[in-house]
Amino acid sequence: MEHHASWRHALGIVMIFLALDVAPALAQSGLVPDKQVLVLHSTRRTSQMVVVSDREIPAILESVFPKGVDYYTEFVDEARYPSRQYQQAFEHFLRSKYSGLRFDLVVAMGDNALQFITDTRRELFPDTPVVFFGTRLERSWPANSTGVVASLNFSGSLRLALALQPDLRHVFVVSATDDSNRGYELEARAQFRPFEDQLDVTFLSDLSKKDLEATLETLPEHSAVYFLTFSRHGPDESFRPIEYLERIAAVANRPTYSWVDSAMDRGVVGGSLKSQTAQARAVAQLGLRVLSGERADNIPVASVDLNVNQVDWRELRRWGISETRVPAGTIVRFRNPTLWDRYSSYVVGAGIVLLAQTTLILGLLLQKRRRQLAERQARESAEKLRSSYERIRDLGGRLLGAQEAERARIARELHDDVSQQLALLAIDLDVMRGESQLQRRRRVDQLVQGAFDRAQDVAKSVHDLSHRLHPGRLQIGLVPALSGLERELSAPGLTITFSHEGVPAELDTEITLCLFRVAQEALHNAHKHSAARHVLVGLRGNDPRGLVLTVTDDGVGFNVDAAWSNGLGLVSIAERVESVGGRLKIRSVYGEGTHLEVSVPLTTARLTVEAVAYHYADAPSASGD
Repeated sequence: MEHHASWRHALGIVMIFLALDVAPALAQSGLVPDKQVLVLHSTRRTSQMVVVSDREIPAILESVFPKGVDYYTEFVDEARYPSRQYQQAFEHFLRSKYSGLRFDLVVAMGDNALQFITDTRRELFPDTPVVFFGTRLERSWPANSTGVVASLNFSGSLRLALALQPDLRHVFVVSATDDSNRGYELEARAQFRPFEDQLDVTFLSDLSKKDLEATLETLPEHSAVYFLTFSRHGPDESFRPIEYLERIAAVANRPTYSWVDSAMDRGVVGGSLKSQTAQARAVAQLGLRVLSGERADNIPVASVDLNVNQVDWRELRRWGISETRVPAGTIVRFRNPTLWDRYSSYVVGAGIVLLAQTTLILGLLLQKRRRQLAERQARESAEKLRSSYERIRDLGGRLLGAQEAERARIARELHDDVSQQLALLAIDLDVMRGESQLQRRRRVDQLVQGAFDRAQDVAKSVHDLSHRLHPGRLQIGLVPALSGLERELSAPGLTITFSHEGVPAELDTEITLCLFRVAQEALHNAHKHSAARHVLVGLRGNDPRGLVLTVTDDGVGFNVDAAWSNGLGLVSIAERVESVGGRLKIRSVYGEGTHLEVSVPLTTARLTVEAVAYHYADAPSASGD
């Protein structure tokens, strides 16, 4: 054993010399850290506050200085600190350990560390700025220093316990009165005093582990445990207070509360817990400002509240405490995630995908429906276009045939009537020229009379032909023209009766011609095809639809649908009516006659031609042209 110890001692000496030899080289190479920082803690090395501080403070400082920070930590023994002899020994220890090392910043974490720095500032760190954390705002601060002050808040956890347990009557405080913990109990007693009328507060101080656990196992109803601190009794009891809290929370038959956040996840229900992380970060931010060049005296000491209401969801369920009692703003930790918490993102994502797919499918179905509708409309339009084309082609053929027939009729009339009479007239005139003067005298009267009669016949034939092509009486109005048509077409066995009412004196030429031709065509059809005995022609100008012409006969009737395809009568009537924006209605019943009605607006418009047909499927038809 001595051999190994001597080797370890020798190795340590060698390492020291190597470090002393390497340091100048590191300085020349530029690898020496930017800043030197010493942190003095008021708690033991194993304290949770030390663990949190040594994690947070270096990380924040090194985030600004790229070469890093030399970070040193020392610990003030709270139990022995009141001894003047210990203070002198600790001062001598620091002077010896850090002789020749100049710190850029000294951090005092806690009241004892701050008091030590204040008392030894001149001897140890005369020019070094100080950043501290303290719990008493009313004290004076050392020169060239700044810091954060957060008073101990023990009563906040008691108020939270009353909110969670409205029937709370007894509070048992786990505490200790040794030199390092006496201050906590004194502060807690002072803060709990306002609750004496409401709660029975009992301090379980300086009990052994066995006695403490036995007491906590048998607490009365309407009770709670408040873990303040705990210290070991005797050399056989070795533990960290914060770790022993788990044992206390496990054996106690009532809910346990505490005042610092390191107690969370160790069996406590919760409390108004001081955030040690926030404490370390607040101190580190001030240290960063000082290391960056600000003078500590120019930075005001900040008073902050580091306490946050927190509860453990698992402990609420363990003790049957309803979550509805948790005050607003309290952080609920360790909540077991529900199925929604675990899979909400997947559910939402799947829902979005499903909605998108549904929308896409509906869009495709709608598009398909629209396409089918468009295709059907296109087919119907094509069919109508083809039907219209065939109808127009048929109509064109019939119009050409009608034109040729009309030319032939006019040619026959000119040849058979006018030409023959003109030829006879020419013969008479030639006879008159060839006869002797004596004979001419005897027959002059006879020849002149014959020539005169033939000239009158020719004039009448030409006049009749001109009248059929375009009646001159339309120039004097529609009513006189229809009256003349009534007289001309009336014949033995066919009585035509014309009546009119409210017809304007002046009408548009196109309307006049249209109605006249419709009446003329209808009367000709009634005369030739219907075998009618009576025809009623009516003309009304006081109708809301405009000018209305009606032609009604008592003939045999005809098949209206078939008539549209045979001859030009109905087609020519429809075309004329449509050309002036009118509406045509035809009703024909076999054996009951035909009723034709044309309504024409007095203002120029273009309306729909409408045909209404009533016929029997097995009835014979009479077509009109």
